[in-house]
Amino acid sequence: MSEKDRQKRIADRIKEARQLSGLSQGQAAKMLEMHRPTISEIENGNRKVSATELAQFAEIYEVSINYLMGEGPDQMNPSDPKLQLAARELSKLSPDALNSLMRALAVIQGDDKDDDSDDGKA
Repeated sequence: MSEKDRQKRIADRIKEARQLSGLSQGQAAKMLEMHRPTISEIENGNRKVSATELAQFAEIYEVSINYLMGEGPDQMNPSDPKLQLAARELSKLSPDALNSLMRALAVIQGDDKDDDSDDGKA
């Protein structure tokens, strides 16, 4: 695989991960302390990503570095209509609303774990 192809694969994975995370380029840029045009350049394959930046993208999008590099399995299925709808709706939220939703999801997931731990023990 050529260097240009590798860079394009990384760019595509970064964009896909951002979209499925429900973040806009502006929101991602703010979290990464970058300018929005920088995110656009990276996602379009017009700017290389440093190792440090790749690690930051992986952290905020909650994917592995290997996934972003195109070396891991395709962990996300962007053609899933439910994921597309969720990403579109999440991208409309303000950062505060998104944080509130994430806290609510953490509570729900915690409740599910508690329910699972009680199953079959009584």
